[in-house]
Amino acid sequence: MDFSLSEEHERVRRMVRDFAEREVRPVIKEHDRKQEHIPWVFKRMGELGILGICVPVRYGGAGMDYIALGLACEELERVDTSLRVIMSVHVGLNSLTLFQWATEAQKQKYLVPQAQGAKIATYALTEPGAGSDAAGIQTRAVRHGDHYVLNGEKMWISLADVADHFLVIAKTDPEKRHRGMTAFIVERGFPGVRTGTIHGKLGVRAGNTGWIALQDAQVPVENRLGEEGEGFTIAMTALDNGRYTVAAGATGLIRACLEASVKYANERYTFGQRIGEHQLVQEMIARMAQSYEAARLLYLQAGWLKNQGIRNTRQTSVAKWFATDASFQAASDAIQVHGSYGYSDEYDVERYLRNAKGAVIYEGTSQIHQIMQAQYALGYRQDRPLRCELPAYDPEVWQAEAI
Repeated sequence: MDFSLSEEHERVRRMVRDFAEREVRPVIKEHDRKQEHIPWVFKRMGELGILGICVPVRYGGAGMDYIALGLACEELERVDTSLRVIMSVHVGLNSLTLFQWATEAQKQKYLVPQAQGAKIATYALTEPGAGSDAAGIQTRAVRHGDHYVLNGEKMWISLADVADHFLVIAKTDPEKRHRGMTAFIVERGFPGVRTGTIHGKLGVRAGNTGWIALQDAQVPVENRLGEEGEGFTIAMTALDNGRYTVAAGATGLIRACLEASVKYANERYTFGQRIGEHQLVQEMIARMAQSYEAARLLYLQAGWLKNQGIRNTRQTSVAKWFATDASFQAASDAIQVHGSYGYSDEYDVERYLRNAKGAVIYEGTSQIHQIMQAQYALGYRQDRPLRCELPAYDPEVWQAEAI
């Protein structure tokens, strides 16, 4: 069993870390305070190949594997969660879902520009009255000849006000609940599509979050993803990929808390000694170190399974659950280590705590993942074969210009 990273993985990690440290860290506090996203960050991430990092070259991507995706997310969230959120919705929830489920024509039209960073994409499942209960969505899709008419509202959608493409889940047969759900690729320019931004969030203030209103929105039949009735399955497989990026990102947040706490504990003196020499401060720092190592192994295990083409719903779920809970605890401890300074935005740990809270809610609350793990352990839940599985990583194929 080899736990070492390849030289390519190390290059990716260094490149993403350098970008986040040099270009984003100097301006992130300003954007967080203003509650505004960084407008140039999407273009820059596209130029660096980050937005298509694990998409095959023939579809406009960098042709790297799922481990590279996880490492990128860890390094991005180490600086700010808003950067990892871009990866979660653009790459994990949308682009990888197209890679798994889209027709070749859909991949050429939508996946290629997304992987190149020319277009930004997001995922629209959550509604004002439906979050954890995904089957409770009310957005309706009715077919009229060569197009569908969609009506409904999506809420708490990351990048809602900046994305060009939306992966929208709607009901084509409400009587069948989750078996009556269908997925659609919706463009911002389609008639009847409006978006807006949500202000006053606790965290991820440097990231755009908003709503999508669909009022008699006309979507061509060729923009249906998969078959009618496959929407719930498609939505859940998308969450497998999104949760993987969240787990990796939360691991980076734990590391950020650890690094900040170690630095401060070695600089701050009380009672004639560095606070790092106090045992109860050491206890908090030790817990962060332990959490980081465990969270990292969990997400790397899920990434390895993805590379092999092995279903990883259970492993990704436990990685997301553990890492996000641990990141919130690490951020709380980091503020405690910093004392009153940690309560001020003069230090990054205040932002880390606000950002960490969101991840224990979105893409499956900690309680949802706890229930999932219990059901797996008890034998009440098992993963069934899919019509379209996420492809295993094959470097010769993924890095080829054509097949």
